[in-house]
Amino acid sequence: MTSESAAESAAAVQERPFDRGLRRLRRDRAERSGDDAFYLHRRATEELLERLDLVQREFRSALVLGCGDLRLPDRLRSRGIEVAAADAGARLARAAAGVHCDEDRLPFADGAFDLVLSVGVLDTVNDLPGALTLIRRTLRPDGLFLASFAGAGSLPRLRQAMRAADTAEGLDPSPRLHPQVDVRACGDLLGRAGFTLPVVDIESVAVRFAGLGRLIGDLRGMAGTNLLALRSRRPLGRVGLAAAIADFAAGADTDGKIAERFEIIYLSGWAPSPDQPRPARRGSATASLTEALRRKD
Repeated sequence: MTSESAAESAAAVQERPFDRGLRRLRRDRAERSGDDAFYLHRRATEELLERLDLVQREFRSALVLGCGDLRLPDRLRSRGIEVAAADAGARLARAAAGVHCDEDRLPFADGAFDLVLSVGVLDTVNDLPGALTLIRRTLRPDGLFLASFAGAGSLPRLRQAMRAADTAEGLDPSPRLHPQVDVRACGDLLGRAGFTLPVVDIESVAVRFAGLGRLIGDLRGMAGTNLLALRSRRPLGRVGLAAAIADFAAGADTDGKIAERFEIIYLSGWAPSPDQPRPARRGSATASLTEALRRKD
């Protein structure tokens, strides 16, 4: 490979960090393993529905992106909302009677929905800004978008264990875990996609595991294992695997279980509408903050 073609290949991987085909296969495998491992998705579903309850308006049609928790479409239908669903995994999409597609290649018409909810998938989309723009376009004016996914700071124990494995085998660090979206960038991404009134917050969730194998098993069950296009094709050897298991176990509590952390990011934004509240124009204030503070003294 010439230096020019190598540079082009590296640029392509940077633009498309995740292997689309592998992502679809992993989500199909997760569907076959049942929904027991989708406990973080179920937790996020409950949180999004609670947030939806706080919105004082009626929704008629919704799109659900990510079908790991198949109860979400049913919960929305029980509220009288017409629901369409989509997933990158053909089996998950079929189980939800939905559409098989990637989130950055949505086939829905502009203004087709007044509500979009997404759980646990946007952190592994190749073109996240493009996906958010497509989601905003599928919304009618004043439509609502609610989403959640794992963000930066997730899986610190696993990340450390993988470094220990590479070190034990005398290797440079390999790309074994995904790059993660920082919560501070999410508001900017929503704004760039055309959403108004964006809100972003984060919840730290600790889950305790009996060992590294149980964590990997749960990640596999929720389609959360390595999808990187540049992932290492070489599995860990016995020395590296033993080092990873020992490093992970070193963080055990007195009962032998190890707490791993997931940082769950929640997003909300609205499709623009002329009757939405708008922030005041800079410099339009009629009172001085300095004078107001003085009056309190």
